[in-house]
Amino acid sequence: MIGRLTGLVAEIGEEEALIDVGGVGYVVRCGSKTLSRLPPPGGEALVHVEHHWAEATGPRLYGFLTREERRAFVILQSIQGVGPKAALGVLDVLTPGELAGAVAREDKAAVGRAQGVGPKLALRIITELKDKPISDSPVMGVPALAARAAAQPTASGEAVAALMGLGVAEAQARRHVEQAQDRLGEGADERALIKAALQELGR
Repeated sequence: MIGRLTGLVAEIGEEEALIDVGGVGYVVRCGSKTLSRLPPPGGEALVHVEHHWAEATGPRLYGFLTREERRAFVILQSIQGVGPKAALGVLDVLTPGELAGAVAREDKAAVGRAQGVGPKLALRIITELKDKPISDSPVMGVPALAARAAAQPTASGEAVAALMGLGVAEAQARRHVEQAQDRLGEGADERALIKAALQELGR
């Protein structure tokens, strides 16, 4: 699973951006707000990625400029009727902090401004997000599902992404990170995994 990409912006389209990481171009679908905040082509960008697989579309990457936005995207999709398109729509009109505020105020009209979100779905979003950590607000609880979402990306995922940013192929990066984790244990942090994997690669 890809958790993060660091590379050069090659192209910016209406719904996606092409990020060049070591000569490999990754097509990343983004909301209009994220696309507008990316640097122009040729500029370097760090994009937090949620990797999806669907029967109809196959693998697809969704990109965000902050971990908090990525976390909100994941949590929104835990709600019945909210798919990637609707989740991106919500985050186009509300930041995670603004969404948390709308939930606290039960302001379904604010959520309903999102493209593809009608009044019934907006009400469901407001109702089901009440106990979920949409933003970094300390007053919200963290149920098990949301805690797992907030914990992503893992240290191993970050290490794989970092190696890919250095031009290592994904399969090779993943294999060496897994070997490093086997040696160092589950508690190894991202920095230690990257160092051990680079030693394996002879870099």
